[in-house]
Amino acid sequence: MKYSKEEVMQFVQEEDVKFIRLAFCDVFGKQKNIAIMPSELPRAFEYGIAFDASAISGFGDEARSDLFLHPEPETLMLLPWRPEHGKVVRMFTHITYPDGTPFECDTRSILKQAVEYAKKEGYSFAFGAEQEFYLFLLDENGKPTKIPYDNAGYMDLAPDDKGENIRREICLMLEQMGIKPESSHHEEGPGQNEIDFRYSDPLSAADNTMTFQTVVKAVSSRNGLYVDFSPKPLKDQPGNGFHINVSVYPANKTDDVQCMLAGILNRVCEMTAFLNPTENSYSRFGENKAPSYVSWSRENRSQLIRVPASSVSNMRAELRSPDPTANPYIAFTLVIYAALEGLKNKTKLMPAADINLFHADEQILKQFKKIPQTLKQACEIAVNSDFIKTHIPEKVLEIYCNR
Repeated sequence: MKYSKEEVMQFVQEEDVKFIRLAFCDVFGKQKNIAIMPSELPRAFEYGIAFDASAISGFGDEARSDLFLHPEPETLMLLPWRPEHGKVVRMFTHITYPDGTPFECDTRSILKQAVEYAKKEGYSFAFGAEQEFYLFLLDENGKPTKIPYDNAGYMDLAPDDKGENIRREICLMLEQMGIKPESSHHEEGPGQNEIDFRYSDPLSAADNTMTFQTVVKAVSSRNGLYVDFSPKPLKDQPGNGFHINVSVYPANKTDDVQCMLAGILNRVCEMTAFLNPTENSYSRFGENKAPSYVSWSRENRSQLIRVPASSVSNMRAELRSPDPTANPYIAFTLVIYAALEGLKNKTKLMPAADINLFHADEQILKQFKKIPQTLKQACEIAVNSDFIKTHIPEKVLEIYCNR
């Protein structure tokens, strides 16, 4: 249900809500929030709530530190892991300067602009997210260890799969918040899990990705576990992927989808610094179903983009290189602009690579372009990209690539 401002204030009053969390993220997608009391809600809607931007990495310095959070009522969600009495709700926000000018590092607003641009071009997109994560034990002092919660393998059952009840609790909590999980299972790594949820519009999908990580962390913590979304938590085990599923509408089932894929493949190297923003991201590539080459195929999980067998009706493509450290608002923004470029220019799609690239010989692999293999290389490509400079604010690019 999408609420209006008046409905939010009525809900807060009738449901004994005592705290309202105004949520946002920094440029890297790290979640932040400030809690206000119900009496402050009218002021928040009319003027916004000020916060010290100089304390948020990349948001500003002490000389110009005031920014304002403006809650978006349609994003209201009850946080079911908080107390039943004195409830807590959350709303996502947009960020402005004191004079009302939009803040250029508000990545949620950057995605909104991409969605509006696509609409003007006659297209809309749907996104679905798949994120993997590891569950680790805590030591006697409550500190995270690298000891996996179990030693189960891909889609194993309990009792080998100890994460079954954790995933169940996460899925039920997501349902309470209006997010519909599609499937959940144990992944290949020890203690590794995956939960996939239903596709939606780009902004809702990015919001849901942020909510998903929050819920996973909350449920894991109250079960005495540590959750790790990093790209490569264990050196000799599979990494964590953030597989981005995207569909375009309206679309001819062949031509438009192929142009969309071609656009993404054409720009993926320039986007990689944002899809894989940590040094650890690059240790994941080239093994355990994590791609290393610019390629595509149907069903084939050794490719950068695969077109699943189920996509005859919904025209879905799965981008497999991103990892969970990516900011979903930036990732979805870049995928939209790259796809639109392919659609507008009728970009020709490269031939499908219907081979297993993990087992191909060197002569075959030489035919394919590699995605960047280090963060430094990815940043060098990004800072010299007119595509990135056009669609990512200069300040955001500088923060990512001049660390």
